[in-house]
Amino acid sequence: MPAPSRYAVAADVVIVAETPEPSVLLIRRRNPPLGWAIPGGFVDPDEDLIDAARRELFEETGLEPSELQQLATYGHPDRDPRGRTISVVYGARLQHAELPAAGDDAADARWFPLTALPTTLAFDHATILAQVIPQITG
Repeated sequence: MPAPSRYAVAADVVIVAETPEPSVLLIRRRNPPLGWAIPGGFVDPDEDLIDAARRELFEETGLEPSELQQLATYGHPDRDPRGRTISVVYGARLQHAELPAAGDDAADARWFPLTALPTTLAFDHATILAQVIPQITG
């Protein structure tokens, strides 16, 4: 029997705020690949997925929503230029856009209206946003 394959696992978090207009929280990556992205990062070996999502969100934005819901999993072999990465995506909806504080791997963190997202997002995050935002706002 062959040994199982090993892949990196990430936990990403899509946060949508309802006011002043529907907006999503994105971070500008400090490290390559550069660009705007969904907050998130790699799961530590001894960490539960939801705990990794909460930790990464807090480290990169300073936000701590009370509830996160697991929404989807992404694992296309070419989704991350650094190597095979499987991402578990969580989501939350906030009534108000809390002020983020960029930290850790984030050079910036800000809210973007759903009608004015950056034209280019890192990884497959444009696809993720298109698929999970309706689940959060629906």
